[in-house]
Amino acid sequence: MTSSSAAVPNPASPYPELRLELSRLVGTPSAKAMAKAFDITTVGEMLHHFPRRYLARGDLTDLDQLVVDEEATILARVVELKTRHMQTRKGTISDVTLTDNSGRPSGLKISFFNGFKAKQELKPGVLAMFSGRVGVYNGSKVLTNPGYVLLPDDELAEHEAEVQSAKPVPIYPGTANFPSWKSEKIIQTLLPALELEKIPDPVPKHIAAREKLMPLWEAYTQIHIPTDMDSFPVARKRFRYQEALALQTALAQKRFEAMHQDATGRARVEGGLLDAFDALLPYTLTAGQQEIGTLVAEEVAAGHPMHRLLQGEVGSGKTVVALRAMLQVVDAGGQAAFLAPTEVLAAQHLYSITELLGILGAGKLLGGPHATRVTLLTGSMPAAARKKALLAAASGEAGIVIGTHALLSDNVQFADLGLIVVDEQHRFGVEQRDALRAKALKPPHLLVMTATPIPRTVAMTVFGDLEVSELTELPAGRTPITTHVAPMAEHPAWEPRVWARAREEVDAGRQVYVVCPKIGDDDDHDDHAGLDPEDLGERDGPEPEGDGRTMAGVLDVVRYLRELPALAGKRIEMLHGRLDSQAKQGTMAAFAAGEIDVLVATTVIEVGVDVRNATLMVIVDADRFGISQLHQLRGRVGRGGHAGTCLLVTNLEPGHPSRKRLDAVAATSDGFVLAKNDLEMRREGDILGARQSGGASGLRMLSVLRDEVLIERARKDATDIVSKDPELEFHPALKLEIDMYLTEKNEAFLERG
Repeated sequence: MTSSSAAVPNPASPYPELRLELSRLVGTPSAKAMAKAFDITTVGEMLHHFPRRYLARGDLTDLDQLVVDEEATILARVVELKTRHMQTRKGTISDVTLTDNSGRPSGLKISFFNGFKAKQELKPGVLAMFSGRVGVYNGSKVLTNPGYVLLPDDELAEHEAEVQSAKPVPIYPGTANFPSWKSEKIIQTLLPALELEKIPDPVPKHIAAREKLMPLWEAYTQIHIPTDMDSFPVARKRFRYQEALALQTALAQKRFEAMHQDATGRARVEGGLLDAFDALLPYTLTAGQQEIGTLVAEEVAAGHPMHRLLQGEVGSGKTVVALRAMLQVVDAGGQAAFLAPTEVLAAQHLYSITELLGILGAGKLLGGPHATRVTLLTGSMPAAARKKALLAAASGEAGIVIGTHALLSDNVQFADLGLIVVDEQHRFGVEQRDALRAKALKPPHLLVMTATPIPRTVAMTVFGDLEVSELTELPAGRTPITTHVAPMAEHPAWEPRVWARAREEVDAGRQVYVVCPKIGDDDDHDDHAGLDPEDLGERDGPEPEGDGRTMAGVLDVVRYLRELPALAGKRIEMLHGRLDSQAKQGTMAAFAAGEIDVLVATTVIEVGVDVRNATLMVIVDADRFGISQLHQLRGRVGRGGHAGTCLLVTNLEPGHPSRKRLDAVAATSDGFVLAKNDLEMRREGDILGARQSGGASGLRMLSVLRDEVLIERARKDATDIVSKDPELEFHPALKLEIDMYLTEKNEAFLERG
């Protein structure tokens, strides 16, 4: 359904039962349990609480494939149950041995403490579904006191049970106190109470026909109570597209709104500061920099605000593209704010931008009529320097203001803020971005940059209200970084060679980074050891694995290296988040000046630090970092024309899942390939912002990799719908779907762009 001059919008909420409290139809106890377990409170939310997989009744779970520390729901047959008395306290333990389709007893151990009911029910040959968190005890996988439900056996069941047993078993997301079958029971109560045929389809008829989607009422039935193993995939196809359309329509509305905001166009000024800068630039821009620079220049000159994401590898030249846009705004009488996530990075950007500008960044008094002033504003600045920077921003004397979260303070004012550049966007929330936007007279232009490569479909989904550009070339003089895994478990003798390699680089006049996952001494469980207090945002690395292994710390490694004969006489210093800002900046400046040979640091050096003489990076306990983080870290070396090398040191045994990450990083220097590998190896929610929003990513059915083509189609459909009907007055069912989809959690997910 599309809008037309003859059409009349229908403002009534379609099928209001979807907004009903769940308790009205399934009872208060069940509704309260569902709300506690999954924060689901309405009929519509429950309908969209879909099974995550299905089991055929004869398809027993492969018990060898269970993952430690994850909630699991398994279908298995009891081989035997043995009960023994506990030695240290009163009571009994019942140990259950299971089998799967292999027919062999499984190594999985299931135990019930004082399990009188289990002892009576779990007889040999019984078919049952168990749910619980997989643990490890004495080297074996275990489920302790799992929830379970008995299932009718195909051979012994009555006729009705035989019919039922032929249907797939839906497996819903579960928790320790709310296993899958409790969700299934609520659904079986809910579905008969609804008139599914009356729920309006949020997908317009012509699109549903083109996509060959199952009717909505039938899809609800088949996804929750599938007739057979062929029916639920068709239902899933319908809800994948429906979800993609809802998500992309919400994003299309944001883009439409932005396109119709009134912004001050900052047209390029001939013979101005930008032209003077281009004339002084000591190298030629890459084709990508020129192409994206032209596009950005056109958007900055337009009367509506630019919203663009610029992503590219470390060293691909994003800063130059951003600087040229800032100079265009300054030429047109405006100012630019450059927001960086840490003080170290803000100071680095100040250094690199003033180096690029030269005399043109020294103010009009020294640099001439077209020059501007670049100023820094951070939270740790002395009062006098801070006051001077605030005055420069408020008066307009500073055309470019670089800073951290300090830029967001109420007392920071701009004369005419025309452009905001946000570096490493994933470290900032929408509230912070909007706080800076509010300092402008009119909506400012926005350029978001990230050196963390994002697969295009992910960028299109997560940053869906931004247009996406990619810099894929490296500027002349940059050499690829060679990466090797140093596996100490199978080659312990390689450890001395690692530090001998560091000595060789230093003796050749180069410098070395050594990166550790923590600071040391008392921060064994500190996941954010390397971060500034202002930088406790999203981390892309895996959580500590809880396997008892200790992590290398900066303090210990510095002591060790200073006593190591291979590095005798070399200048070894440390950098980490517990140092005060002045000490951090001083250490970084000394390293940049060549006064430090080996810098032992946490991930505080992950982004933006630019020391062109650094050629070797040793990452200790590299398996503690994620793929994207490892790629970011190694981008710190090989920036000055000399070959860069990265050594990924690990003590993990071959075959460990975390070794796959290291092998992937060593196999390619293409960040976009690695980002795709990253997404395939771990839950999509991690990349899509789950940890920032505090829960799941919000994607129910979609996979941003598998469904790339579908998402592209939905994006085009959504753009077409919104261009004709921005408020969705003629698409009330789609509007309702979006309203239900955009929970507070998902609003944050969408707003991350």
